[in-house]
Amino acid sequence: MTAPSTPQDMHGKVALVTGAASGIGRSTAELFARRGAKVVVSDVDESGGGETVQRISAAGGEATWIACDIANPAAVEALVKGTLEAYGRLDYAVNNAGTEGRQYPTAETPEENWDWVVGVNLKGTWLCMKAEIPALLASGGGAIVNVSSIAGLVGFPGICAYCASKHGMNGLTKVAALEYARQGIRVNSVCPGAIKTPMIERFTHHERAQSDALVERHPMGRMGEPEEIAETIVWLCSDASSFITGQLLAADGGYVVP
Repeated sequence: MTAPSTPQDMHGKVALVTGAASGIGRSTAELFARRGAKVVVSDVDESGGGETVQRISAAGGEATWIACDIANPAAVEALVKGTLEAYGRLDYAVNNAGTEGRQYPTAETPEENWDWVVGVNLKGTWLCMKAEIPALLASGGGAIVNVSSIAGLVGFPGICAYCASKHGMNGLTKVAALEYARQGIRVNSVCPGAIKTPMIERFTHHERAQSDALVERHPMGRMGEPEEIAETIVWLCSDASSFITGQLLAADGGYVVP
């Protein structure tokens, strides 16, 4: 006798994860596969993306690699088209790809740094949603999770472009959630705190003192693990969160509570 499905059973579903070559994106792609979904792994890092696909395959899951620079409209359209060609549908889209850019005071931020960060994080996420939503509608609905940041909820000196892009992403999440709620698409943002990823290592300049200072600002007294954020993302895509949309969920060890 076949066991009854659970709200997080994703067999027969298709998930697209950008920025899946490492960190949160890789952990999310792997978790989708463990839950039974077929996964499209995307990133600009072909080596890391290929490794993610290999890890999923080795664990008995199914995944396909499609390279994509989300700041390139044609590449994003090709990504979603390739997803449909590979698996025939799209049920979950996780817009995780992003960049922190370089650190400058606001008045000293070069225009090219601003354009780069906002172009990837905000415009790139919008481009992804623009292509993903019609595919989700064609599949009968689904869920989008935009991976934002606590920098989309509070300010951080030195990264004005990053903060602006993540605040903008959260606004985009709210608008799309309202627009498509009655068409079966739920849209939410996850706002991670400091997570043990290559990005946070760059942010702290690989310096232990800066890392320790950042940890100290988290009430739980530690950084998060990529797997913890992946659990949150996949839960928001699953039927277990079927009445949740338009939310900005801080997964941050209590950082934004004070």
